[in-house]
Amino acid sequence: MSPVSDKLRGFGQGVGGIVGRSRQFLADVYGELRKSSWPTRGELVESTLVVIVSVVLFAAYVGASDFVLGNVIRLLMR
Repeated sequence: MSPVSDKLRGFGQGVGGIVGRSRQFLADVYGELRKSSWPTRGELVESTLVVIVSVVLFAAYVGASDFVLGNVIRLLMR
């Protein structure tokens, strides 16, 4: 068979085929999510604080660098 006919096989098998495959997919997703280990509330809060502090420090660094380099270029352009 050609690659196109391989892709179309099962396409016209009606709504039942699509619904059945969708239901199976969602069941598989649910099963995989049950296997996952989720962080505790404390771990989540701690990680969130680390991200927020890191973003603030990085923003301060970029802002300070921009200010200093902008002034240096302004002095060189005189």
